[in-house]
Amino acid sequence: FLCLTMAKKIQKNKVDWYIVNKVREMRTDRGYTQVDLADHLSVSAAYIGQVESPNTRAKYKTFHLNEIAKLFKCSPKDFWPARPL
Repeated sequence: FLCLTMAKKIQKNKVDWYIVNKVREMRTDRGYTQVDLADHLSVSAAYIGQVESPNTRAKYKTFHLNEIAKLFKCSPKDFWPARPL
């Protein structure tokens, strides 16, 4: 059982992955590194790396998205898809 569980590929759902990619795109467009974002959110750079990795379940919390929106001077809704996925 343990081997089967470990072998199962970990994936984020479509909406989570859309948000992660949107934040990464906006982060890099603005010249912020993962370390910069981590410092702003008071989390580790490793956490940001896990969020941006397709191989982990880590994702941003709504609080994180609100703080990122403050940093990027945008609305938190800018991270969400315009239509349901």
